[in-house]
Amino acid sequence: MRFIVIGAGRVGLRTARVLREEGHDVTVVERDPDRASRARNAGFSVVEGDGSHEDVLAKAAVERADAVGALTGDLNVNFAACMIANHHGCRTVMRIDEDYREEIYQKYADEVDEVVYPERLGAIGAKNALLGGNIRAIADIAENLQVLLFTITDESPMRGYTLSEVQPSQARLLAFGKRDQPMRIPFPDDSLEAGDRVAVLADFEVLDDVRQLLVGDDPAGTLASAAGTGVGPEWSSPT
Repeated sequence: MRFIVIGAGRVGLRTARVLREEGHDVTVVERDPDRASRARNAGFSVVEGDGSHEDVLAKAAVERADAVGALTGDLNVNFAACMIANHHGCRTVMRIDEDYREEIYQKYADEVDEVVYPERLGAIGAKNALLGGNIRAIADIAENLQVLLFTITDESPMRGYTLSEVQPSQARLLAFGKRDQPMRIPFPDDSLEAGDRVAVLADFEVLDDVRQLLVGDDPAGTLASAAGTGVGPEWSSPT
């Protein structure tokens, strides 16, 4: 695929590198001469200029791009670039910083295909490093929702049961993977054994209860202190 990444700062250049490593064609747009030079030295095709200007994006062949990632630290530049890209039929991804108010986020989110928060993604990585072990945060879906990947332990109360015997009311099973096998759609007769992985969508308030059910007791209370505690998710299992 062909991508345009606007902004050769920390977020933009790393994103461009990942895309290139996966075999995609990437053009970087950057208005700062020093950053543009750094991107060229890294081997990227670079268009020097303001990505919020249509003539600059035309030089980057926006009409032939599959998607545009507006990843500068300037919200106005990012939004203008996405509107131009949208006019040319591109998928649009816009960076927004965490300190913007929710109403600002909603205003822009309705106009682009995807909004990314570098700070939130970095926080997820840091939280995973702190939690360690059998719990991995995958994504924050909304202010109160998160997707986590749990690895079933020997202490799991649900070890030996099938997914049909796990009936969450305030949490949802999204994917399942046997030990050392790829994740896939969960089936009712899948049995839970130590080393299996389950991706779960849950409200922050019930994450600790879900963790206790799938992983078992956590003497350190790591997830409880990180996510908070609340009313149980009402998972049911046979007695």
